[in-house]
Amino acid sequence: MCKVSVMSIHKEGYKILIIGLVTLLLINIIADIFIADNMIIKWGIGFCSIVLYVFLLFFFRMPARNLEPDHGIIYAPADGKVVVIEETEEKEYFKDIRLQVSIFMSPFNMHSNKYPVSGHIKYVAYHEGQKIVAWHPKSSELNERSTIVIEIYGGVDILVRQIAGAVARRIVTYSKVDQDVKQGDELGFIKFGSRVDIFLPVGTEIEVPILQEVKANKTIIARI
Repeated sequence: MCKVSVMSIHKEGYKILIIGLVTLLLINIIADIFIADNMIIKWGIGFCSIVLYVFLLFFFRMPARNLEPDHGIIYAPADGKVVVIEETEEKEYFKDIRLQVSIFMSPFNMHSNKYPVSGHIKYVAYHEGQKIVAWHPKSSELNERSTIVIEIYGGVDILVRQIAGAVARRIVTYSKVDQDVKQGDELGFIKFGSRVDIFLPVGTEIEVPILQEVKANKTIIARI
């Protein structure tokens, strides 16, 4: 059963938050020096700086969501909206027909990605690519992406793919080949708008409808 506790800032945000804070402080200091008499513009710059920094803090939030691993359940690997549920050919690893579930993350979603299942990592591959909008069907094949294959209990392989969108600038993947991973632990992070695909065996029982909002480590998307 999932529980929500305290929220922290993700480690991938530390550098950006420090650089952002220094940059915004410098902009406001310069504004104070050169347009000291124009209070409307000064206050406007200050207000926009606060809003931007609050957004950065919000983007890199890291809510704690604990769960008890369950071999029969597949949890959502990301926060966002389910934009694809369909049978499709997975061309990189399986090279056959799989059931694809795709979750689109807007810049307002939490962007930490979680392992949807426990198991043994068999394959990890990073690919540079284009910057097509993340909800486009071809983004799974053409965009910057990272593919992780997890062998779960019973010998079934589950593929998770992190995909950068038009806004995303960096995919971070913590997975290593031959690593044993636990359902709910952190798989990686995608900076700004992006998408996560999960490829399941055909016939897997899907628990979510198209366009539903889901949360990593909280929403059950399928059952094995």
